[in-house]
Amino acid sequence: MPQLDYPRKFVAADDVLDSWEKIAPYFDRLSDAPIDTVDQMVVWLENYSELAAAVSEVGTDRHVKMTCQTDDESRKTAFLDFVENIAPQFKVACHALDVRYTKSKAAAELPKDRYAVLDRSVRAGVEVFREENVPLQTDETKLEQQYQEVSGAQMVTLDGKEQTMQQLGLYAEKTDRSARQSAWEVEWRRRAQDVDKLEGIFDQLIALRHKMAGNADCADYREYAFKVKQRFDYSANDCLAFHDAVERAVVPAVRELQKQRAKTLGLDTLRPWDLAVDVKSRPPLRPFAEPSELCEKGSRVFHRVDPALGDQFDDMNTKGYLDLASRKGKAPGGYQATYDEGRHPFIFMNAVGLQRDVSTLIHEGGHAFHSYAARDDALLNYRSSPIEFAEVASMGMELLAIDFLDEFYDEEQKARAKRQELEGLIGLFPWVATIDAFQHWIYTNPTHDRAARKDQWLSLHQRFGGIADFSGYEDALAYRWHKQLHLFEVPFYYIEYAIAQLGALQVWRNSKDDYAAAVSNYRKALALGGSRPLPELFESAGAKFDFSYDTLAPLVAMIQEELGKLPA
Repeated sequence: MPQLDYPRKFVAADDVLDSWEKIAPYFDRLSDAPIDTVDQMVVWLENYSELAAAVSEVGTDRHVKMTCQTDDESRKTAFLDFVENIAPQFKVACHALDVRYTKSKAAAELPKDRYAVLDRSVRAGVEVFREENVPLQTDETKLEQQYQEVSGAQMVTLDGKEQTMQQLGLYAEKTDRSARQSAWEVEWRRRAQDVDKLEGIFDQLIALRHKMAGNADCADYREYAFKVKQRFDYSANDCLAFHDAVERAVVPAVRELQKQRAKTLGLDTLRPWDLAVDVKSRPPLRPFAEPSELCEKGSRVFHRVDPALGDQFDDMNTKGYLDLASRKGKAPGGYQATYDEGRHPFIFMNAVGLQRDVSTLIHEGGHAFHSYAARDDALLNYRSSPIEFAEVASMGMELLAIDFLDEFYDEEQKARAKRQELEGLIGLFPWVATIDAFQHWIYTNPTHDRAARKDQWLSLHQRFGGIADFSGYEDALAYRWHKQLHLFEVPFYYIEYAIAQLGALQVWRNSKDDYAAAVSNYRKALALGGSRPLPELFESAGAKFDFSYDTLAPLVAMIQEELGKLPA
């Protein structure tokens, strides 16, 4: 066992909890331990957290290693071993302890200012848990792994070399329009080969999720997902209202930006391969050549936001908590994972030398700083926050760092990068609305067929999409959602990005008046982890928890004002 920053007090120091046979005795001890007084309950909760973190550490490590190399059979086998032989029994055992907690008189006597959020969460989890769903969740995870494997294997040959889907992103910024189109077509043809396979995986996921909802006495999977995600502070109707707000406040702004893009490019019709190229045909932004350069420059950015954050990032780099380069067999996308027992973050990326890679590093860096900020809490539940605020940590960091992009660029390039970031930020809202609305429809109409699903996606594109013309490539548009891993792996996780973006924009707005105070409030809010309700976390960061039209419209206007200050 490696030396831990937070030594074990309950689990034996040299025990590696990599099998249920090693884990079960600790659950037996917690099942028998007294919890009749407040003092006993506090110790019991901390021991429970320690055990859960030790088990989680094994699962996280195996997931990270599997995504870093999806074509490594040993890593896949180890991950599936955890999914099939540890996770199901772990969930059942945790539920039994949670039930024991809810039945204890001492639970009701715990200090409310410290334990109210935990208490609410545990009781909600007990209410929605069904043991018959555990094997279904195992099947669900295995299907999600299949999606990772299919996506990770998607390679193309272009310019005489084999390339990943992420590496093709470099072509989207080429000033040669025919080169952009060729790369876009090559990507789509490769993705088209897996359409039927991915549709089949998704059909199975929908059926599994619908069955889980029924087992939990929910009308549909949407109701079930909202309960599982413990969305105490907003409803499905609030999400639908947000979709309407985006249609009113944001879609016209995005379409106008795209009209300006077409005009500046001298195009009568904007095509999907024209959306990322520089409108003045300047060479693409190339902020770095190698991941080591991305780390070096990223470190300087973080140090300028706050020296302590820069030191944390440097520590991650030194300790090997980064895997940034794109390569064959690596799962798509980017994420930050926290090793719950080691209490340290890990950043996974597919960097190829684009501005979006800089954004991803800064974004995931925000998550990492959140992990560090809350790591001292003895309760595992409080060492992370609801996703709606977790994404404020990442998106807020992107905006707090936006004026320090000169670490990667000269002044002209910095202005281009800033414009790219802000235009992308506005474009995020319609995409979030599309993905979220798609899921609302999918899971409230669980018996739909593939044709109906395709029609619904295209209808949502008409409502929220831009002006790019997909003529001749209708199927590429119809199955564009296959690229969005959230739909396969984390259903109903997407509206959080929009909610959090509104919080991040408010942090940024505050920083324009007093940068140091805004960063200080941001860091104080991160340190709360998940120990306070969502509205209080937002308030601590200097923001309001609200995603209605009244909050959205002024913030979009602020972005448009900032764009007006930048050269095209």
